[in-house]
Amino acid sequence: MTILVTGGAGFIGSNFVLDWLSCSDEPVVNLDALTYAGNRANLASLDGDARHLFVHGDICDRDRVDRLLAQHRPRAIVHFAAESHVDRSIHGPGEFMRTNVTGTFTLLEAARGYWGTLEGEAKAAFRFHHVSTDEVYGSLKPTDPPFAETNAYEPNSPYSASKAASDHLVRAWHHTYGLPVLTTNCSNNYGPYHFPEKLIPLIIVNALAGKPLPVYGDGQQVRDWLYVKDHCAAIREVLARGRLGETYNIGGWNEKPNIDIVRTVCALLDEMQPDAAGPYERLITYVKDRPGHDRRYAIDARKIERELGWKPAETFDTGIRKTVRWYLDNQPWVQNVLSGSYRDWVNTQYGSAEQGA
Repeated sequence: MTILVTGGAGFIGSNFVLDWLSCSDEPVVNLDALTYAGNRANLASLDGDARHLFVHGDICDRDRVDRLLAQHRPRAIVHFAAESHVDRSIHGPGEFMRTNVTGTFTLLEAARGYWGTLEGEAKAAFRFHHVSTDEVYGSLKPTDPPFAETNAYEPNSPYSASKAASDHLVRAWHHTYGLPVLTTNCSNNYGPYHFPEKLIPLIIVNALAGKPLPVYGDGQQVRDWLYVKDHCAAIREVLARGRLGETYNIGGWNEKPNIDIVRTVCALLDEMQPDAAGPYERLITYVKDRPGHDRRYAIDARKIERELGWKPAETFDTGIRKTVRWYLDNQPWVQNVLSGSYRDWVNTQYGSAEQGA
């Protein structure tokens, strides 16, 4: 028994692989292209572990995927691999179309071919689990109910449009070809190994360096926040017991404006590693808003709780405290991530605010 994980050196994928192997001895074949956000250091604790096979490769490489499926005969594919940063998708949408759309199509076709070779119990047990995002649903008004699985898709960025397209492909391969698929749409994840272009790790890294803390617009964009280890637990439940062809929304029941997140992180840093120059909130700097910035996301996670009994174990208060502590305790990992290419990207995206002007 083996599972194939795509994108297992990225933020959520690496957390899932680590979580999976902490709960099970079932081996993982981990396929990752190691683009800018893929980091083998996330998996350093698995060095020498025979249960983990890392394969450096691209999900768009059909021959490579076919060979892996034929060689390792996995009972499931858990598909995390994706370009995921909205700002990057605005500046360069092409890679998002290639990875998120063409890559998912390639995997589906490879999975369909492989599944067709299986027989009996192995064929009945096979699953293709597609990991997606709440951003496919678009933006909510302040009084709108949270996104349910039945919401229409209204993506507003190249990133969310590419993920919506991949969701539709997964659905179509189930209804047309019978491929046994599962889809999960999650809210904003946070936790260990998060690449420091996303809000929470960016704020931690910049604050510790005494740099401005860039906040888009008025900072009142609302997101639902999900601790990454809770997300991993939910995926395990869906993979084990989810109904074929179904979508499950995974959320943390933690709607908070971005500015509140920034202030919470600052307060925790004031407590855990105070700055002699004063409270970290002094570094908050408002920058020009993102084009087409969705105002609010919120997830209704009642279906997965009702059908599978899953609900998040962490509150936002407990999860964010663990996250800040992890970044403080893992500064070598942070410094390794902060490469020249990363700094160039941040300078391009946030301009003079990052320079301290």
